[in-house]
Amino acid sequence: MGCGGMLAVTIGARRPDGSRLKVVAASQTERRQPLRWRAQGRRVPNVLAALTALFGLLSLISALAPAQRDRLHELSALIPAPASATATALTAAAGVLLLQLARGLRRRKRRAWRAAVAVLALLVALHVLKGLDVEEAGLSLVLLVVLVAARAEFQAKGDPTTRMLALQAALLLPLIGLVSGMVLVTLYNERLVGDPSIWQQFKHVLLGLVGIGGPLHFTGERVSEIIAGTLLAFGLLTAFVVSYLILRPAEPRAVLTDTDERKLRGLLTAHGCRDSLGYFALRRDKSVVWSPSGKAAICYRVVTGVALASGDPLGDPEAWPGAIEAFLQLAREHAWTPAVVACGEAAGVAWQRVGLDALELGDEAVVEVGDFTLQGRAMRNVRQMVGRVERASYVAQVRRLRDLSRDEVAGLRSAAAAWRGAQTERGFSMALGRFGDALDGDCVVVTAHQDGVLRALLNFVPWGADGLSLDLMRRDRTAEPGLNEFLIVRLLETAPGLGVRRVSLNFAAFRSALERGERLGAGPVTRLFARVLLFASRWWQIETLYRFNAKFRPIWEPRYVCFPTTRDVPRVAVAALEAEAYLNRPRPFQRLCGRSPF
Repeated sequence: MGCGGMLAVTIGARRPDGSRLKVVAASQTERRQPLRWRAQGRRVPNVLAALTALFGLLSLISALAPAQRDRLHELSALIPAPASATATALTAAAGVLLLQLARGLRRRKRRAWRAAVAVLALLVALHVLKGLDVEEAGLSLVLLVVLVAARAEFQAKGDPTTRMLALQAALLLPLIGLVSGMVLVTLYNERLVGDPSIWQQFKHVLLGLVGIGGPLHFTGERVSEIIAGTLLAFGLLTAFVVSYLILRPAEPRAVLTDTDERKLRGLLTAHGCRDSLGYFALRRDKSVVWSPSGKAAICYRVVTGVALASGDPLGDPEAWPGAIEAFLQLAREHAWTPAVVACGEAAGVAWQRVGLDALELGDEAVVEVGDFTLQGRAMRNVRQMVGRVERASYVAQVRRLRDLSRDEVAGLRSAAAAWRGAQTERGFSMALGRFGDALDGDCVVVTAHQDGVLRALLNFVPWGADGLSLDLMRRDRTAEPGLNEFLIVRLLETAPGLGVRRVSLNFAAFRSALERGERLGAGPVTRLFARVLLFASRWWQIETLYRFNAKFRPIWEPRYVCFPTTRDVPRVAVAALEAEAYLNRPRPFQRLCGRSPF
């Protein structure tokens, strides 16, 4: 079914010209709706994760704290002192491991559950062997039984991760070992021989992590064995975890295969005119999930445990339910939070039908080429800016990418990178993330030259057969103000010759809130929210993009963000900001906070 066909999942959706699309029943073969998303029962995994972390901390403290003398006397009659010291060291390492596993349990990871069960079973014996700590052994046994009883709650597959986690483990675990060793030496300070300096204590701990004796001496053989065994256990734990992370199979990264990209381009050819953001699904840092029929697809990226899709599903709307069901099933299997950013009204209805909530995120500015004119009072500002740029000897060129030579494309790419400078490349839902690829020949490139020198560049991706969507906007910062307006006007004037009837410009986040805040009689809450947005515009150009788009008298098309529950909003918001590169935490820190290696 082409773009001119019927839309089966749309209720009250609007075309760019403002007219309403009719509601049409789906065919019998595509009528089946996906199962409604139900947030997995988080209470039991959350409680067990918290208990596991608490018990891990208790085990670590128990291992570091001096044992009771009467129990040590009884224990020495049963097992040799070296075995007790080794059990103490292993208890400390197991406590740290439980603290790490708690994150995986919170996300219902099966591998984390298996590892936690094994560690708790080991701790039952270790707590007894290290000092007859039957209380801790009993708690370990109780928690073990509860975890086994709740095994059905932990069915999520492990996340694919990169070997960057090996570097994280190599830095984090020794640091924990150093801190724990220094704490342990401090606790046994009264048993130290002499008055060693802090540097000598640090050196002793550092050497102990690799099994080498240090400069410190203690009164009592058991104390020396406990400290040496604990430090060696941390060293062995670090070596084991780092080796595992390095030697396991490499991570499958979020990329589109050539086959996937070819099939997606086929869907865009047949149905690309439905969504102005459809072409951005071809970003090669996304993964794709297909409907069973192969007639629809959803492209997404996993960010800090959120499976983040963008725009509308690609393909035939009657096949959207199958793609949505496959996407939600994938999220269930991995315990990801499903979310969608910048989808249109039709897709918002489809996601709402499967149990996700929808919230208006902002508006996309769409200009109808046939209705655009520079005449009239409303366009006075744009008309003056264009005139000023023309008088400064600027000349615009509007061409398809395929009509540019390789050398010219390389020059444009180099100039765009230079103009961006050290700023982070932003974009996920409304940016292609590349320029000049041979497969993107239908893109339209608009350039500005002054006396033969390149001064600005705009890139537009195809929106079906008769539309364009703004992708890239770069200019020399020393160029004349109003140069971007000049290039957009020249594109709109040239568009009929390219067979283009509509052009999508920048997205204006929270546009309606800003507009309502300016109206006469706006309430205090509305005005306050508008002021907050104006304040945030100092960093995120919220108002700037709205004002820029409004100059061209566009049709405002709402875009939505979809999420499972209100409590997921902060997590989804952080994931979306990271995907769009508005939050730029160090990548190792992102993975450490958002994913567990289990």
